[in-house]
Amino acid sequence: MVSPAPVTPRQPSRSRSRAPLFLILAICLAPLVFALLAYYVPALGLRPQEASNYGTLINPQRPMPDAAALPLATLDGKPFDLNSLQGKWLLVSADEGACPEACVKKLFVLRNSHASQGKNVERLARVWFVTDDAPVPGQILEAYVGTNMLRADPEKLAAYLAPNASPAQREAALKAPMWIIDPLGNLMLEFPADADPISVRNDISKLIRNSRIG
Repeated sequence: MVSPAPVTPRQPSRSRSRAPLFLILAICLAPLVFALLAYYVPALGLRPQEASNYGTLINPQRPMPDAAALPLATLDGKPFDLNSLQGKWLLVSADEGACPEACVKKLFVLRNSHASQGKNVERLARVWFVTDDAPVPGQILEAYVGTNMLRADPEKLAAYLAPNASPAQREAALKAPMWIIDPLGNLMLEFPADADPISVRNDISKLIRNSRIG
């Protein structure tokens, strides 16, 4: 009687046995491929934006002037040194004492951006440079209690806030923007006159959240 031939176990195909290896290799290489595509093929839209700030960064940053370069006074005539506010983030605007509608909007945006910072609210202060001798309306004084209202010579203030503006442009340059001064005393960010209040608030929130100073 002839013995049956032994049955050899079926071996998995070579290609199937390598499939998990290829899968693992693909998973490991995927982040590298994605990064290379994002960097070298910007048309794909994979590269993150270089900057996410809404305001315009001031480059180079300008240090806060001392009292001799920019004499300031409170509304009741007492001298004020801006450097006394170093250590805080300063939300800054400038306009004439009558404070027209555009001025009110800036004060409103900065006040609300300040108030919305929650537990970080003490890390900020607000400054309004009053660029003439006109009296400030009582309703403005009442609505913006807590703002440092400081009279400043417009020419000296322009030399700090808008140094590259021509004489004809300086008045508009002072009235239009809002600025941020960092806790080290550097003028570092500018917002346009028609700035979106939510975007201003978000920029300030990011600065405060990510900063270890002030």
